[in-house]
Amino acid sequence: MSVDNLTAVLYGVEDLRLEQRPIPTIKDDQVLIRMDSIGICGSDVHYLVHGRIGDFILQKPMIIGHESSGVVHKVGKSVKHLKVGDRVAIEPGVPCRYCENCKQGKYNLCPDMIFCATPPVDGNLSRYYAHAADFCFKLPDHVTMEEGSLLEPLSVGIHACRRANIGLGTKVLILGAGPIGLSVLISALSMGAGEIIITDILDDRLKLAKELGATHTLVVSKDAKESDLVKQVHDTLGTAPDVSIDCTGFEATNRLALLATKSGGCVVIVGCGPPDVKIPLISGLTREIDIRGVFRYCNDYPAALALVASGKINVKKLITHHFDITQTSEAFDTARYGRGGAIKVIIHAAPRNENNLKPF
Repeated sequence: MSVDNLTAVLYGVEDLRLEQRPIPTIKDDQVLIRMDSIGICGSDVHYLVHGRIGDFILQKPMIIGHESSGVVHKVGKSVKHLKVGDRVAIEPGVPCRYCENCKQGKYNLCPDMIFCATPPVDGNLSRYYAHAADFCFKLPDHVTMEEGSLLEPLSVGIHACRRANIGLGTKVLILGAGPIGLSVLISALSMGAGEIIITDILDDRLKLAKELGATHTLVVSKDAKESDLVKQVHDTLGTAPDVSIDCTGFEATNRLALLATKSGGCVVIVGCGPPDVKIPLISGLTREIDIRGVFRYCNDYPAALALVASGKINVKKLITHHFDITQTSEAFDTARYGRGGAIKVIIHAAPRNENNLKPF
């Protein structure tokens, strides 16, 4: 197929290029998708700047991007639930479906997971992309393509809140008001959380958090004393939080989460930071605080789509910038440096609003 398939390829640190790639061929259980909206994730930026995240190391050119939606262009012969023209959100990780973790419903822990834009697997910041049909979710007519792409970070937020067992009246501390922290915020609210306090070093992000429903916000100075921050959280809530969710991954926020949470409470760590950190573990153990990790999400896309489609969650406010795929370099620069108050930057592989029933 001699069709434009402009693609964003990361060759190495600070080396992101646009180039034409062949149109992918599909297997019987896959669909070929004409891509529409792709959000820039913090991990995308991390690979651009550092060339690695933990043990995932960029060793050959890799197509970037994984927060995405598009329109089905071709259907494999085994696919029954989708047809050409369907607008879909793409869950970017495809597990083996056969291992113990997959059979237990924990497919995010599958050792053979194939995940978009995680070395050595290519992502989908391109005009065309092939993906497993059973990990594509048809969008209702009133849900925009941009909202479809944001089901990915929203699923992280939902998974984190499920790991924390957030329910009616839960008092929650969220550390970090970036896209994931804000996704955790709106997810927690949808699950019935009571008071929510969210922290960040940037006041603009906290203003948005307030608009999205945060009960309290706290601007954190890098020079603030740890004990003072714990006291501020407790004084603001009138008590210690039942649950703390760290969406930054820094050692300082790991520590604050553990120290601020009530005895018998739960700390969930979403953000990936350094491989080794120093935390007040004995304080957590003697107060029987559960420490739980989060790795992506699992069985959360249907819930994310249902919440967006019902109007109970509004992810549109997270989107601050739009770029055409030809402006990929500028888009990454905006996301990387937070230019113009960037929260979520969307790259359009198709003309903006071409596939929306109503303009975004």
